[in-house]
Amino acid sequence: MVRLQESAFSVDLSSVPAQKDISETIGHAGPVKVGFVSLGCPKNLVDSEVMMGMLSHAGAELTPAAEDADVIVVNTCSFIGSAQQESVDTILEMARHKTTGKAKKLVVTGCLVERFRGEILENIPEVDAVVGTGELERILSATGVASDTPSPFTILTSRPEGDHRRQQGRFDRDAWHGAIADLPNYLYDEATPRVLATPGYTAYIKIAEGCDHPCTFCIIPQLRGQFRSRRFESVIAEAERLARSGVREITLIGQDTTCYGEDWGLKDGLALLLEKLAGVEELRWIRFLYAYPNKITGRLLETIAAHDNICSYIDVPLQHASASALKRMKRGGGADLFLPSIDKMRRTIPNLTLRTSFVVGFPGETEKEFEELCEFTKEVGFDWMGAFGYSDQEGASAFDLEDKVSAREIESRRKSLMSIQKKISRAKKRTLVGRELDLLLMGPSEESDLLLEGRTSMHAPEIDGKVFVNDYPDGSEPQKGQFYRCRITEAHDYDLVAEIV
Repeated sequence: MVRLQESAFSVDLSSVPAQKDISETIGHAGPVKVGFVSLGCPKNLVDSEVMMGMLSHAGAELTPAAEDADVIVVNTCSFIGSAQQESVDTILEMARHKTTGKAKKLVVTGCLVERFRGEILENIPEVDAVVGTGELERILSATGVASDTPSPFTILTSRPEGDHRRQQGRFDRDAWHGAIADLPNYLYDEATPRVLATPGYTAYIKIAEGCDHPCTFCIIPQLRGQFRSRRFESVIAEAERLARSGVREITLIGQDTTCYGEDWGLKDGLALLLEKLAGVEELRWIRFLYAYPNKITGRLLETIAAHDNICSYIDVPLQHASASALKRMKRGGGADLFLPSIDKMRRTIPNLTLRTSFVVGFPGETEKEFEELCEFTKEVGFDWMGAFGYSDQEGASAFDLEDKVSAREIESRRKSLMSIQKKISRAKKRTLVGRELDLLLMGPSEESDLLLEGRTSMHAPEIDGKVFVNDYPDGSEPQKGQFYRCRITEAHDYDLVAEIV
């Protein structure tokens, strides 16, 4: 059932009951059937894959059909308001299977648990157990499949920045009813069982977890804990194993991949990791997501440029372009600093694909600041861009800021910014018509049975546009998961049309 949903709230739940005892096993012969719904970002998906791996290794049977499941697990997102509300709606939807289907247990996991642990159990009685982001090994006892296994990861060191932030109260969640005192510190390794929910040719690898940055709009540090990196050898071992199993594209993820290795004193850790991964011959495309602006070093850029199988693709969420707005966000920077940095990226990496995201309507955002953002967007010409309306989150320091922008104005500004980006995207896509590019075929299109669908190296999984294939040589039968040379024949606002040559 693993069901992926892009999640982008305000749920009022309260009280702190004790965890329900569901250690009893499901009352039937044969393996326990477990179904998963995974919401939110790729980092959450990897957590789902790890929990599924643990369950499968312990003898459970995974099922894609909710109506056939003895146990249903909903792995939730809690990043912003709409994501929290979608998580609650999905929990209630899955709860119906306890009365209309076979399901005997409903387990809620993930970020919503870290934020609303006690409230979930108090206000949604159909939920039998909750498992937070830092206790994935508890999925075995929570589902009744087996006893818990010891956590495979212990934080040995931390970044000085993280320790400093902790002393300043950055990770405080005392006001979150039911929150466990210890911050999440779990991080899987290469020996942890894992069942891929992605197609067999592509996979995510989480190289780090948690975040130390002080961004005032974000509660992820409280949800995920301090920044921590996986061992270098662990990441390489997992990548090599995935490549041997047929994976040809890997995407490195973390809340901030550009800090990789800093917690154990490694400089340019991400560049070193990419260099090593580039030597895994079976890997055709390697990319990383979520680069912090001031962590993009010259060596990192040169490493990307030097290897054909490292995608010329950088996702750097800038969040805003106005220096005054960024100061209130505790991000730092501004257009004057970003423009030279972006110019250096483009000079160093030929044919760079640049993606960013912005928050509009942050408390105190003036018309002038918003106009700075719009002008910056026009000047840079991002290949891909996302815009999110500010979402008030209790626990984030921006929650207490004054001069809140109205929801109506936030949405108006978001639409205005995206209309600018649509024109930029359309113009950029038109320049690709007639070019030949490598295409990873993903199979039949959901849009039409007459079309195939794929991605180029300019398209990260799930988040960017698509390439629709409407023609290929007579007598050939293109196969999903394979790479083909294609010629772009049409361009639309975000998507492309191509023929396989």
